[in-house]
Amino acid sequence: MTGLTEYPDGATPLDPNELGGLKFKHITTREELDELEQANIESGLRWLARHKGDVLTDDFAINLHKHLFGDVWDWAGKFRRTGKNIGIDPVHIPVELRMLMDNARYWAKHQTYPASEAAVRFHHRLVQIHAFPNGNGRHSRIMADAILARVYKAEPIDWAGGHDLQKMNVRRAEYIAALKAADQGDFAPLMTFAAIDGDAQ
Repeated sequence: MTGLTEYPDGATPLDPNELGGLKFKHITTREELDELEQANIESGLRWLARHKGDVLTDDFAINLHKHLFGDVWDWAGKFRRTGKNIGIDPVHIPVELRMLMDNARYWAKHQTYPASEAAVRFHHRLVQIHAFPNGNGRHSRIMADAILARVYKAEPIDWAGGHDLQKMNVRRAEYIAALKAADQGDFAPLMTFAAIDGDAQ
């Protein structure tokens, strides 16, 4: 069994105050927490399926995070206030999130990128911003797929490839490495990871 303060590579550790936001105080292992979060995510996906509004707004991003994690964490849907091992300075989160939404809207209107590449680039930038204390990877992948479905009328990306991206395995290692390459401006590994054909600059 894995303790709550043990994280797979690339995960964002919670500080004690954030960990205190767990609504189920009897949970003591990572496995129990993963199970709870997965049930919450499935509930959030049902909410997403019913949602009819615009997905390219910061309000939608906030509400989606709340619906994906709000049954488990009291800070779900609230911007983080602390620095992490990844992510921008918390004070810049609202402005950078709004800028990302504006950029994504521009990409869609002007067909700047093919649909899947736009989704990958959006996902990467949302992970970089790291708006919330935790759940950013899962939230950003679901956001990207929502954009593909609602904005581009395209199929979702098979991010997991048959693996559990919450656990350390080859697929997760490839994912983390691809995100780090994209941090340096090289999106090709992330495009390959997402099984998208074509070159990404």
